[in-house]
Amino acid sequence: MRVNLMSDPAVLAARAQIQSMSLEGINPADPQWFMDDTVGDIFARLRREDPVHRSFSSIEGVGAYWSVTRYRDIMQVETHHEIFSSDWTRGGITLMDFPPGEQQLQMFIAMDPPKHDEERKVVSPIASPGNLGAWESLIRERTCRVLDSLPRNETFDWVDKVSIELTTLMLATLFDFPQEERRLLTHWSDMVTANKLTNPDAPEPEVRMAELRKMLGYFTRLWNERVNAPPRMDLVSMLAHSPTTRNMSPMEYMGNLALLIVGGNDTTRNSMTGGLLALHQHPREMEKLRANPALVDSLVPEIIRWQTPLAYMRRTATQDTELGGKQIRKGDKVAMWYLSANRDDEMISEPDRFIIDRERPRQHLSFGFGIHRCIGSRIAELQLKILWEELLPRFPVIEIVGTPERVRSSFVRGFTHLPVRIPG
Repeated sequence: MRVNLMSDPAVLAARAQIQSMSLEGINPADPQWFMDDTVGDIFARLRREDPVHRSFSSIEGVGAYWSVTRYRDIMQVETHHEIFSSDWTRGGITLMDFPPGEQQLQMFIAMDPPKHDEERKVVSPIASPGNLGAWESLIRERTCRVLDSLPRNETFDWVDKVSIELTTLMLATLFDFPQEERRLLTHWSDMVTANKLTNPDAPEPEVRMAELRKMLGYFTRLWNERVNAPPRMDLVSMLAHSPTTRNMSPMEYMGNLALLIVGGNDTTRNSMTGGLLALHQHPREMEKLRANPALVDSLVPEIIRWQTPLAYMRRTATQDTELGGKQIRKGDKVAMWYLSANRDDEMISEPDRFIIDRERPRQHLSFGFGIHRCIGSRIAELQLKILWEELLPRFPVIEIVGTPERVRSSFVRGFTHLPVRIPG
């Protein structure tokens, strides 16, 4: 069974609406475009007509911001962090400003140099080539076990049974977190990104913070154990033993935990689902892959480009400047839309096609660029590579038997459910 997601009447109507909208009214941060999967049409218009666009959101705490939609302009922002700040005291990395008095998570991705560089350096060895080599057999063994446990001839949720399970197993390893309680990490990751203002189903802010305090309490116990033991190659031990981070405040520890949990979860989890969906929608590419499984090496970065699991990052201008011919004022919010850059035909050949044997598959911005580039990118790629190496010989067919359900967010581009069936 092949589900045709492109001819859904609601999607077609939304695309027609996008083409008739006034340019001034376009707000890419409206999560409904992501729920409908029509945000690509929004970005195509902006790249063509107004690539540095003054946008406005009526969502409380967002308001006016600049949408940067072309690859080269985003690179201009990424490589000038002294002009475009990510520091949490200026607003951080998401478009929503926190109300006065509300606790904001302090994490090193939402810091500027030199503090950003110092804290990042503490945990960056987790993704060293030596660690990746040591983990490869463990990741493969777990992947085989998960795939072999999947039901046959019945519908199940790929997001839960495969994407969440595999990423959470790895995330627990990175933290040396008890495997039997690993689903707590998934829960806390979802709490970090939950937002009541953009998703009515999200928990109330006080409930969200109460859950994150439970996370902090659990990880404080782990910290106290690790700080009194010899240093080990896990993230908690690294933070506890480094002179740079051992005296962090509780809120800064909570923020860095949130960053590392979400960073280790969302990219891989949503690419594992997005890759299956992309190959379902592009059956000729699946035929190519099955005929030549060595194409997994270029398939993986193409999945990550195609999915772009984090759609944007925010920066805040520290001074008046010019970008793409527009005057950016000190204090203005700037959204770097990675999802749009990954469809920019000035930099990527045939960007609207999913092509598993691209000549330059790593030319994408899904991991960011420069000082804030994702630390765990190689870990994510290794997990995806092993998944597809083990999946191909096991399952001649994986059927998608229903419409995917997407995360209601313009920040995390992901999935909550994907119903599939494996004949057998």
